Amino acid sequence: MRILVTGGAGFLGSHLIDRLMAAGHEVICLDNFYTGRKRNILHWLDNPYFELVRHDITEPIRLEVDQIYHLACPASPVHYQYNPVKTIKTNVMGTLNMLGLAKRVKARFFLASTSEVYGDPTVHPQTEDYRGNVNCNGIRACYDEGKRVAETLTYDYHRQNGVDVRVVRIFNTYGPRMLPNDGRVVSNFIVQALQGKPLTVYGDGSQTRSFCYVSDLIEGFIRLMNSDYTDPVNIGNPGEYTILELAQAIQGMINPNAELIYEPLPQDDPKQRQPDITRAKNLLGWEPTVHLQEGLKQTIDYFRDRLSQDL
Repeated sequence: MRILVTGGAGFLGSHLIDRLMAAGHEVICLDNFYTGRKRNILHWLDNPYFELVRHDITEPIRLEVDQIYHLACPASPVHYQYNPVKTIKTNVMGTLNMLGLAKRVKARFFLASTSEVYGDPTVHPQTEDYRGNVNCNGIRACYDEGKRVAETLTYDYHRQNGVDVRVVRIFNTYGPRMLPNDGRVVSNFIVQALQGKPLTVYGDGSQTRSFCYVSDLIEGFIRLMNSDYTDPVNIGNPGEYTILELAQAIQGMINPNAELIYEPLPQDDPKQRQPDITRAKNLLGWEPTVHLQEGLKQTIDYFRDRLSQDL
C-alpha cells in the first residue's frame, strides 16, 4: 500500500515508518520539523519506496494514498505550550485537512489521539467510555481540547462523509528517539542522571503514570489500523508507577548517588493516569510485552549515545 504518515520524522512517526517500510509498503513522510528530526529517518532517504515531504499540515496538500496515519502535533507540554495557538491550529485545521484528503482519495484515516482527552481523571483506570475532566481554558487545553476536537472532527467525517476511521488514545510512551529537551518525565530523568544533575520531581512524586515502550505502542497502531473497529481504543501499558518510583529506578540504573529535588506541580498536571486496555486485548489481541526495566535500559543506551555525539 501507499501510506502517508504525518509527523513521520518525530519520535513515534519514525518508529512507525520503520515498521511500514519493513513490511514492504510505499511510505510518504510529511513533517514540518517543528519537533521532528531528519536524523530519525535518514536511513530511509535513499530508499525508492520512501518519500519525504517538508510540509505544515495546517496548509492543504494533495496526495494519492491508501492509508493516512495522522500523528502530526507537538505532544510534550514544553513544545505544545511554546506556541499554544499553533498547537490548536495543528489539531483542528491540520486534522480537517487530513480528513479532507482521506475523503477525497477514499483512504483509511488513523488519528493519534491521547490519554490527555481524559484530563485529570475522576475515574481510575480510564476506559474509552470515560468522557474526561478537562480544564478548557488552562495551559494544557491547546493540546487536550485540541485532541478532543480532532476526535470530534474524525467521527463527524465518519458519520457525514463515510470516511473509514480509526482512533487510538495514546498513554505515556518512551523509548529511543525521544527529544532530550521535550520535558517528559522519562527523558528528563535520564538526561539529568547522565549529566550528573539532580533529578527534578514535580510535586511529592506520588502522582502516577503508566509507561509503554515505543515498539509495543507501534504494534498496537498497526493492529488497530488493520482491524475493522472504528471506536476509540486505549493503547498503553497498564503497569502503574509513581513518578518517585520511576525516578528511583532511573537513579539506580545510572547514578545511585544522584540527588532528588522537588519542585511545585505544574497546573492541571493529572494525579493519576492508567489505561484500561480491555478493548485492545479483546479486539486486537494486543497487550504490552516490554517490561519497564528492559525499556528503560534501551532508552538509557540511546540517550547515552546521543549525548556523547552532541558534546
